[in-house]
Parts: sequence; structure tokens; C-alpha cells
Amino acid sequence: MKAAAAFFSEASNLKIDPKRFRVPKGREVSLDRWPTAIRPFYKAQAHYKELLDADVARLSALQRLLYASNEYSLLLVFQGMDSAGKDGAISHLLTGVNPQGCEVHSFKHPGPEELEHDFLWRAMCVLPGRGRIGVFNRSYYEEVLVARVHPEILRSEGVAGRRAGDRKVWKERFESIVKLEQHLHRNGTRVIKFFLHLSKAEQRKRLLERIDDPEKNWKYNQADLVERGLWNRYMRAYEECLGATSTKIAPWHVVPADDKYNARLIVSRVVIDTLQGLGMAYPKLTREQRNGLRAIRRQLSGSGRR
Repeated sequence: MKAAAAFFSEASNLKIDPKRFRVPKGREVSLDRWPTAIRPFYKAQAHYKELLDADVARLSALQRLLYASNEYSLLLVFQGMDSAGKDGAISHLLTGVNPQGCEVHSFKHPGPEELEHDFLWRAMCVLPGRGRIGVFNRSYYEEVLVARVHPEILRSEGVAGRRAGDRKVWKERFESIVKLEQHLHRNGTRVIKFFLHLSKAEQRKRLLERIDDPEKNWKYNQADLVERGLWNRYMRAYEECLGATSTKIAPWHVVPADDKYNARLIVSRVVIDTLQGLGMAYPKLTREQRNGLRAIRRQLSGSGRR
């Protein structure tokens, strides 16, 4: 027990204030003013691993409590440019979490069935149930980001009376998203949103690594270069999206992503801080249930002696 306490103490001593990365409600966002790199919270790679291991262990314990209390669910939304580190953050963060209590979904271009429904429908079909952690690697926010940068996507959705150049489209979608997240919050789902803020220079470095490293060649996609050419349009779309949809109950966190290690520590601390703030507890047994357990124990103890 002492070793475990010391292990968690190391993570608790990590001074990461989630509010530092949170986008205030109603605040206009200029991403040029949000850093893509900050001073690391770790001293060296070995220290980073110790800190992350402690956070992963703590998250695993909180996930078990989340499942047992069965009052809340958690939805983690990850957005960012290609190679921002979404996959790595998700895989490292959830390493120690019971797979039965967690599910990850990615959202690519909508298929024929999805196009027959409203833009939020496909995400609603895979929301986490009570006691579970759901992760959206990209999300319904693609519909106000990629669809905005690529007008042909909106046209393919066949929304009556709406054109990609009509600002009313995006205003209405922002409103729909905010109301959806309010509805989820009222019904026990806590939504945490992360924008992994990567610099264009760091993206260039990572894309080159995908080409130069044979083990990363499979990650390279020609479309990445096309999207990179639309960088400024994406930044404008993200700025308006973050400002319009960050709320007190479902805040956006702009995470400096040029340092993958630092980004993972920030994300883990935000998630842990949110779960700890729920005030969860293991269910208390009634007197009848406790008596039942004692009776079962006596039976098992007796059969063991035989």
C-alpha cells in the first residue's frame, strides 16, 4: 500500500492546471496566441514515463469506480490536424483501462446510410453508456471543420436550402452541438474536448518521418499533403469552432502538441481531474445485502474445510 501511495503521490505532485488550457466560454479564439510548445512538465524521458504510468494507473482505478458507481459516463473528443498525435494520446492514455469499460470510435467521410440522417446522427449511435468511457478520434466536429473547408462535402449531404458559403449553416450547427452537449451533461455524460495544437513546422517534420522511416510508411497518405495546403483555412475554421462551442460544462482544451510527451501528460491530467471532480463512490450495500454476503461466506468457508 505504501508503494502504491508513493506512486500516486508522484502523479499528484505534477503541477498541471487544466484551466490553463481551457477555452473560456464566449471567448473569441486566435490560435496564434495559443502556444504549440511550452516548457515540459517532465525532466527527461524516463521521468515522463514514470509520470504517465502513474496517471494511467490512477485513471484505471477511476474507471473502475466510474463503472461500479454507474451514474456517469465520459466522452473524450479529440480533434487536430494530421499527425497532431491523436492516436498516440489515446493509446497511451487508455493503456491500463479495462477494454470492457472503454470504446474508441473514429469518424471518416459519412457513408450512404449516414448521409440520409442529420449530421449528428452517426455520433449519437455510439455514445458511451453509463459507467463507460467513450473516445471520439475526430468526431461530429468534423461537420463544422472539414465540411467547411471542403464545400463539396456539405453539398453531398443534401441539406435542403443550405450552401457551404452560407454562414448561417455553421451558426446553426454550432447551436445544435452546444445543445446536444447540454443534453448529454444533464443526463450524466461529461464531455471533454481536446484540440491538439500543432505547429505547421512540426507537422512537416512528422510527415517527413513517415516517409523516411519504413515502419511509419503505412501512415503516409497523399491526402495529408492536400490538407496541409489548406492549413490557414483549417485554422480559421478551428478558431470559430472553438470560440462558439466551448462551454463551462463541455470545454475545449487547446493542448500544445509539438511535444507529444507533454501533450499526453496534459490530456491525462485533465481527464483525471474531471473524474475526481465527480465525487464518485462505490455503491453501499444494504444491511440485507451484507447479511447475505456473510451467509455466503460461511457456506464457502464450511465447504472449504470439507
